[in-house]
Amino acid sequence: MIWAVLIFNTNGKPRLIKFFEKIDEADEQKFLAETFRKLTRRSCESCNFLEIKNNKKGSRLIYRQYATIYVVFCVDAAESELGILDLIQVFVDLLDKTFENVCELDIIFNADKVIFLLSPDKAVSVKGRGLNRAQR
Repeated sequence: MIWAVLIFNTNGKPRLIKFFEKIDEADEQKFLAETFRKLTRRSCESCNFLEIKNNKKGSRLIYRQYATIYVVFCVDAAESELGILDLIQVFVDLLDKTFENVCELDIIFNADKVIFLLSPDKAVSVKGRGLNRAQR
C-alpha cells in the first residue's frame, strides 16, 4: 500500500505532502527531514529504492528526481518497486498534461489540483492502492 506521496525541491522544501494515513505532526516533520536527508546523500548511480525504519515493517521510499524536484512514494513491502516507479512516471505525465510542462511553481500554487490527481479515478486511489491502467 502507498501510505504517503511527497514532493521536495532540491533545497529540501516540501512542495506537496500527502499522507494517506494519520500521523502526528511532530513525527511527520521528523520523517520529512529524515527522508530528504537520505535522498540527498545518495549518489546518482544509486538505485531509486530505499529501505526505511519506522513503525511500518518493511517500508520503503521509492523516488525519482525530475530537474529540481524529487517525487517520493512511501510504500509497504507488498508493493512492487518497478510498478511504483512506473506509477511515479504516470503521475508526472498527468502533471505535465494538466499544467502543460509542469514546474515547481505549478505544484506550489495548485496543490489542490495535484492532490486531486491522487484521487481514485486518476493515478492513485484514496487509500493509496495501485495504478488505474486506463490513464495510460
